[in-house]
Amino acid sequence: MKSYNVCLKDTAKTFTKRLFYSLFDCEQEEVHEDYLEKTFLKIVSKLDIENGSEIWSVFKKQLPDIRKKLDLDAIAFERNDPASHSLAEIYMAYPGFYAISIYRLSHALHKLGVYILPRMMSEYVHGVTGVDIHPGANIGESFYIDHGTGIVIGETSIIGKNVKIYQGVTLGGISISKSMASTKRHPTIEDNVCIYANATILGGDIVIGAGSTIGANVWITESVPENSLVTYQTEIKIRPKKNGIRE
Repeated sequence: MKSYNVCLKDTAKTFTKRLFYSLFDCEQEEVHEDYLEKTFLKIVSKLDIENGSEIWSVFKKQLPDIRKKLDLDAIAFERNDPASHSLAEIYMAYPGFYAISIYRLSHALHKLGVYILPRMMSEYVHGVTGVDIHPGANIGESFYIDHGTGIVIGETSIIGKNVKIYQGVTLGGISISKSMASTKRHPTIEDNVCIYANATILGGDIVIGAGSTIGANVWITESVPENSLVTYQTEIKIRPKKNGIRE
């Protein structure tokens, strides 16, 4: 019976948390620097990944640029959420921002050919925030997630700049055979799109044009032109009561 290093899940969880802390806290960066490198090398070694030191060196050099992207994301949160009181609140208390942070870190590792560790990182933050972003997705700057719970963003999704997504949104794929795994299976969302709660957008050929607004609860399996408004129409009847009795 083959043995798997499932205990690495705990190691990856702690590694992910400390990597996040070190990215935004200079004191924590110094405290965790040695731990992060040693733990990364330990994990990739157990996953039979070669050239771990070289990968870590490249990844470490990318951290300042990742931080810059995340600062733009945080500003997008502050700009779009009337409930926010400060940037500090977003960095320390917003689950959507936490999910984006771990996505951007795991995406950088994914691009370097490390696959299992980024998935463990994304699954850790998925469990904490309810936001499921595959490390392979490509997401532009100033990305804003409101509330976040139930969001799913598939591996081959492409998201442009200044996109807003609300809770329960799915950017998913239509069922295909395993042999087509390398094809684009998830939608493309162009710049300045807003997608409201529980919208479902499916398919690798689907493009949501720039500047469009996708209303709540819609189901989309065809492309949407630029500057479109897509809504789901339902009839709701509200009847007044007389003396507490509904007519």
